[in-house]
Amino acid sequence: MADQTADLDWRDGRIPISRRFDDPYFSLDDGLAETAHVFLDGNDLPARFGGDFRIAELGFGTGLNFLMAWRAFDAAGQPGSLTFTTFEAFPMTPADMATALAAFPVLADRAGALVAAIRAGDGPYDFGAVRLDIRRGDARVTLPNWGGVADAWFLDGFSPAKNPELWGPELMAEVARHTAPGGTAATYTAAGHVRRSLEAAGFDVTRTPGYGRKRHMTRARMPS
Repeated sequence: MADQTADLDWRDGRIPISRRFDDPYFSLDDGLAETAHVFLDGNDLPARFGGDFRIAELGFGTGLNFLMAWRAFDAAGQPGSLTFTTFEAFPMTPADMATALAAFPVLADRAGALVAAIRAGDGPYDFGAVRLDIRRGDARVTLPNWGGVADAWFLDGFSPAKNPELWGPELMAEVARHTAPGGTAATYTAAGHVRRSLEAAGFDVTRTPGYGRKRHMTRARMPS
């Protein structure tokens, strides 16, 4: 496990807030709906599932996005597999993760399996046709050293204003370098410098309606 773990406060005893970045881990309105709107719909999922599909993510956090992707993959019923690679500098302890994910009873079975797997070791973790690889450490180091590519990216670091290291042009260029032709990326933020960094890295970028309190979000596609 990484030396540094998440440093948390709890709102209403159930919503984790990062003390380091002063930002919640998921929407104060509805975390499930936010993930579905931003990361699943934002990457045209689950319609693209089939074959050996690969998702990569910046910011694993509670594991909510992974669990939602796993649920959507199973519901799609397409043949093939899902590989989910995620980069996390400050992983939650399994106990904190379990507390956070208890807010989503619909995910209880998968959340229990995830927490138990992380308690057992560093992974990668196999859940049938779904595989999870958590790359612990600073993504500015771990992503350039990753040998894989993704068909879809979930860009879910804390707010660019509070966690600028995870949104810089150099890291967005690495995201692009690790994106398959025709691959996509989505994020809740519509910050101009993030969109410009994605464009400079080679993505076609659009601003679309956001979720909840966020008026806009960003979708990006790598030309085929």
